[in-house]
Amino acid sequence: MIRREELILVGHYNKPHGVAGEISATIDVDVDVLQSLSCLVSDMDGIYVPFFVNACRTKSAETVLLSIDGIVNEHDVVSLVNKDIFALKRDYAQACEDADADGYPLDYFIGYELRDSDGSTVGEIVAVDEQTDNALFITRRGDVDIMVPANDELIVEFDTDEKVMVMDLPEGLIELND
Repeated sequence: MIRREELILVGHYNKPHGVAGEISATIDVDVDVLQSLSCLVSDMDGIYVPFFVNACRTKSAETVLLSIDGIVNEHDVVSLVNKDIFALKRDYAQACEDADADGYPLDYFIGYELRDSDGSTVGEIVAVDEQTDNALFITRRGDVDIMVPANDELIVEFDTDEKVMVMDLPEGLIELND
């Protein structure tokens, strides 16, 4: 069974395209990465279900037309309309490496341990707040949530196998959250 914490949001299904089962989708990743994924996953009545892409055509910079295995007509595709599109995190990481993609979306790092460059552990990244111009990692240490700027310039390194991110945090930042 696929669990939500194993997934990363990569897009959103829009509306059917034509009568042969194609669907329009808005994606937040490179098309090369999308095409390298083993499957796309969507929440279907509370169960995360994998869907296998037969064909992918680019419509615009952020929109693609997808043909999905088993969906052959306009009636079948309606069940996907307005659903979020997820990828398995492990597949996504491999697809990014294979496609030489520059970056990971911020919510990929949910579940990672965050460490400061001095070696101290800040906590576990439990959420990402993108409500403002400057995105924040919400990092939990004990029962306290610490907000850390999700700025590329602060990230020193991350290890996808160990699920650890090291950041060079400004002095005093952690104390602001106490």
